Amino acid sequence: MKSILALTAVALASVATIAAAQTAPAGHRGAFMERLKAADTNGDGMLSQSEAAALPHLAKHFAEIDADHNGQVTADELHAFMQARRGQFAKKAFATLDANGDGKVSRDEFLAQAAARFDRMDANKDGALTPDELHGAHRGHRGK
Repeated sequence: MKSILALTAVALASVATIAAAQTAPAGHRGAFMERLKAADTNGDGMLSQSEAAALPHLAKHFAEIDADHNGQVTADELHAFMQARRGQFAKKAFATLDANGDGKVSRDEFLAQAAARFDRMDANKDGALTPDELHGAHRGHRGK
């Protein structure tokens, strides 16, 4: 069981590196690991669909994660699912940045996205970000 939990920890850590805006504090990853351990009520190192119900996001994608369709999610299956999601996220992020669709992100395209993000975060539209605006933007991003 320790090896399964360790593999799951590696998978979760790799997902946390997707983008700086999406990285969670280390305590968040640890809390998720604790939730995984708690959900595994029979202690077999795998999650059944009924055990996964304690983790709504995992339960929502259970059929996708359970690659061999045996009714159990293993650390390897969770890791593979997270890797695939990371790849999908990277492709979507690149397509968003590549505004003209030429397969490259120019400096102007990159800076346009940064400026648009700044403008969304600048709640009072004064051309400067305060700690409260940064905190509010971060909180709003996590909720999406």
